[in-house]
Amino acid sequence: MPLHKVVYLANNTKLYLWKITEDLEELYNEVKLKDSSISRLDGMKSESHKKGFLAVRKLLQHIDYNDFDLYYDVHGKPNLKPQACGIKEMHISISHSHGFSAIALSDKNIGIDIEILKEKILKIAPKFMNLSHLDNLTEEEKIKKATVIWGIKESIFKIKNETGISFPNHIFEEDFNFEDKKAFAKLKFNNKLEDFKVQFDSFEDYMFVCAFQN
Repeated sequence: MPLHKVVYLANNTKLYLWKITEDLEELYNEVKLKDSSISRLDGMKSESHKKGFLAVRKLLQHIDYNDFDLYYDVHGKPNLKPQACGIKEMHISISHSHGFSAIALSDKNIGIDIEILKEKILKIAPKFMNLSHLDNLTEEEKIKKATVIWGIKESIFKIKNETGISFPNHIFEEDFNFEDKKAFAKLKFNNKLEDFKVQFDSFEDYMFVCAFQN
């Protein structure tokens, strides 16, 4: 399937979503992979994970990049090679969940997370968030808001990418109204306090969350 959706988040910042309808063989035959990516793919046990990985490469090719332009630092954070970006450095963040893959490109450091909406999120919510943020909400609203809060923490973690960051102990979201499609959060870690702004929205049965460091 072609590109599902492009979301314009800010100046020089776009989110690209790919709906995975292809089978594994079709995706594999339509992308060019460097040797390290082939080895990484071969090591994956889940077909869903493999398809998400390949769909990210489909997205890269769709916007005139490719797997050879992408590299990972020692902490596993994705980056684009400078020569692939032209004059202006571009930051990249990647996520995939079940039937979708996503990448975000920005001239600012960005983190992205996409999640399928599941009731299961409420069972693990006490482990990562302030439950008072779910007060007075319907079950459906709780699932959506808890999913956004997980995405906030995941996105900020992707930006900082530092060993030792704990979702419940170091990343704190301010309460927000779901209808606003924006939020604010803080990271308190290694004697530093850092602020982040967040944008989010739903699509089909999924949620995307993008965080930017202020």
